[in-house]
Amino acid sequence: MPYPSLPSKNPIQKRQLSRSLLFISLVYLIIVVQFLSTSHAVEAYPSRPIRLVVGFAAGGPTDVIARVIAKEMSETLAQPVVVDNKAGASSMIATREVRNSPADGYTLLFSSLGMNVNPILLGEAAGYNPKTDFTPISNAANLPLVAVTAYNSPFQSMQDLLTLAKSKPEAVSFASSGSGGSGHLAAELLATLIKQKMLHIPYKGNGPALLEVMSGRVDFMFYPIIGIADNVAAKRVNILAVGTAKRLPQFPDKPTMSEIGFPGFEETAPWVGMLAPAKTAPAIVDKLYSAMNKALAKPEVRTQLAKLGAVVVADTPAEFQAFLKRDYERWENVIKAAAVKADLN
Repeated sequence: MPYPSLPSKNPIQKRQLSRSLLFISLVYLIIVVQFLSTSHAVEAYPSRPIRLVVGFAAGGPTDVIARVIAKEMSETLAQPVVVDNKAGASSMIATREVRNSPADGYTLLFSSLGMNVNPILLGEAAGYNPKTDFTPISNAANLPLVAVTAYNSPFQSMQDLLTLAKSKPEAVSFASSGSGGSGHLAAELLATLIKQKMLHIPYKGNGPALLEVMSGRVDFMFYPIIGIADNVAAKRVNILAVGTAKRLPQFPDKPTMSEIGFPGFEETAPWVGMLAPAKTAPAIVDKLYSAMNKALAKPEVRTQLAKLGAVVVADTPAEFQAFLKRDYERWENVIKAAAVKADLN
């Protein structure tokens, strides 16, 4: 007995099948075209100028370091790397702009400590998430801090200062350039480590703060290393300790914070590094890292940065990402423990 034949598809079924096959073919073609287009764009990168956004005014340490690196990277990449200063709102204007830019490698961020600190202080009002909105390229350098007091201060060592600080809350005062700044956070970290509160006195900038320390009206502060040598030579300030992993050649008799008993304190130094928007292609990140690393390896670049008080880091994207995670967690703990509030003035 013969098997019954299967019914053939009717015209409507045939048209539906043809449309389905055509749709699948078009989707596949679009995916292939996009893949080839993206691959070509990455391979040809960079084919036009790159904009490096800096959240600070021209002339400051972050801007100067960005310009030194951008000049060298321009030669390596055979395309201009142009610094674009977008100062304001504690660098958040620049950070938000890069966050909202295409992840094509043509808009980059040269940022610093505030990138992590602002969202901790402001939450969603900061307008970005430092953990998810960026792809790290490299930490260019650190700008170490030194603990200073007046030259004729009764504190001739960090141990002298800490002995009094531990005796009772707010027995010791410290100045800073403002709430949430690097000097403020470094001192608050020290306070958490000795488990005693110190009195914070904020000023509008490091200059006014240092003058108050020199006068003896405030006990000490953490100050950027740049420019401090002149004040030491003029016997206006005395360095109690340096926030670097090793002793500084210009102050060989001054101990590091690690030597005093605070290992790893050098990681509190303000950093300056390069980042791209999230989901930037790894091949583009690699090209940018390679060009940046080549720039930072040049002796003349290292000399220029040393004059600014900067210590070259030049870590890999993975190392920079791991550092940023530690940096965020450290300052989150300090800010919560010290109840630090954002300075909105």
